[in-house]
Amino acid sequence: MLTQEGPMLDVRRLRLLRELAHRGTIAAVAEALSFSPSAVSQQLSVLEREAGVPLLERTGRRVALTPAGQNLVRHAEAVLELLEQAGAELADAREGLAGPLRIGTYPSAARAIIPGTLAVLAREHPGLEPMVTEVDPALVSAALRAGELDVALVHEYDFVPREAEAGLGGEAVFTEPMYLATLGDGPQTVAGHRQSPWITAPPGTLCHTMTVRACQAAGFSPRVRHQIDDFATVLALVAAGQGVALVPQLGASAPPAGVVLTRLATARRTRTAYRSGAGVHPAISAFTSALKAALPTELR
Repeated sequence: MLTQEGPMLDVRRLRLLRELAHRGTIAAVAEALSFSPSAVSQQLSVLEREAGVPLLERTGRRVALTPAGQNLVRHAEAVLELLEQAGAELADAREGLAGPLRIGTYPSAARAIIPGTLAVLAREHPGLEPMVTEVDPALVSAALRAGELDVALVHEYDFVPREAEAGLGGEAVFTEPMYLATLGDGPQTVAGHRQSPWITAPPGTLCHTMTVRACQAAGFSPRVRHQIDDFATVLALVAAGQGVALVPQLGASAPPAGVVLTRLATARRTRTAYRSGAGVHPAISAFTSALKAALPTELR
């Protein structure tokens, strides 16, 4: 019979190891979690001593996880999910929702849906304190894992699907069609604008990638003239004859005079995102319910 006690592993250090698996460098982990790099290195060294086996292999500035380190990260994900579930159950046992709820959202949802959502929350859960931050969906996962957000709205496009990430969960909320925005009586297909200048979001965003891939699917690479991360401004530039663009329904409301919107077969899908295990937290459940109640009729 085995009698030797196993290692006692500190959850905070497991969280650091999990972040290192996602971010790749100690400097990135330190910046994300507001530690000094030396403090992160020290805590990871302590974790290695607790584990009793090497967890890290240093290669230049980057740090790779050993097979034992990768296996420990998988267990860490399970432990952190259970802790989120425990916190959710404790919150559910309390009477009434209170305290801050940190919400991340992308700009067009912030304008069209979040105000109504906050009104529903204020009416039904007056003790809750929603705190909204605009954040690109590409940055949401890191912000959730770092504890900077509790829940967020993220989107994906037909040409840019989101990959499932360990440690994160979510729920589908709504789907909206995409539109080709043009001026006047020009071609009403993406393929018809092979020679046209294009207006896209800045590189590195999902919206930029969506436009590039949609054009590539039509057989060409877009000639990008302007890079704008605001759909109202994009439509204003289309109205000024500066190019054509792809915009989702939430970004296509009240287009300027002269702009023609042609509905495409592609779509943008929005879902909530939160840390695994937190989906049953009453505050996150309340947010999701309020969000669905605030949706425009055509998106329900």
